[in-house]
Amino acid sequence: MRFRLGLSAGAVWLILLPGGGAAQRAREECAAPPAAELAAPETVERGRELYNQSCTMCHGLNGTAGDRGPALAADRRYLRTTNCQLFDAIRHGIAGTLMPPTPLPDGAVWQIVAYIRSLRARAVDSPVSGDAARGRSIFEGKGGCLECHMINGRGGLAGPDLSNIGAERSLRRLREALTQPRRPVPRGYQPVRLVLGDGTQLRGLVKNEDNFSLQVLGLDNRLHLLLRRELREIHDEERSLMPSDYDKKLTADELEDLLAFLSRQARSREER
Repeated sequence: MRFRLGLSAGAVWLILLPGGGAAQRAREECAAPPAAELAAPETVERGRELYNQSCTMCHGLNGTAGDRGPALAADRRYLRTTNCQLFDAIRHGIAGTLMPPTPLPDGAVWQIVAYIRSLRARAVDSPVSGDAARGRSIFEGKGGCLECHMINGRGGLAGPDLSNIGAERSLRRLREALTQPRRPVPRGYQPVRLVLGDGTQLRGLVKNEDNFSLQVLGLDNRLHLLLRRELREIHDEERSLMPSDYDKKLTADELEDLLAFLSRQARSREER
């Protein structure tokens, strides 16, 4: 995609905050470039460079939260979701907020829009270089994912159901889940090691608890209802059962194949 940048000095302050009538104020009619051009890797990369050069005074680097502006890549709902709405917010600013109009040319603004859209895109809408068929084999075999996760009614119970994960997570989030430790461990997935009254040990995930009892999904995929007074020891484990070293356990190509398979796990709109 070729844009005439002709950059001028000035910062783009992208404070896309929800506000009364914000969506109505956005100009829906605009000459947006074709979706394929906005999704092109070179366009997104140029948009990332422009964003990090011009927008981080208010917003954080790479779409994270900043000192004066929210994260533009957070897992939250946004009022401005279309390409034209994002373009309008950047080009003309947002009345009643700290968001001013930008002096950047239209081509540069569209590149920033392309980058923001790439940050928010779900995995199923993102291009992946890997092979989904090979990724399925890794998911069921070398990766060991099927032991804990279920897809379309098949698999284990210890981890979340992944039948719709491609429509729920971004590709970046999927990659992070496979390669970075999760801290803190999400509620419902806290690993625990128990020593029962007869000395038997049980490992599993705490699904619910109170001052008197525990409900633990064991690694045997059975739900155990236990009274605290009947337990000898309770040891909360710091690390999630979810491995975070798939970038080491798998080759680079195998990791891309696994991501390709996971990114295509999305129910049809009728099923959602």
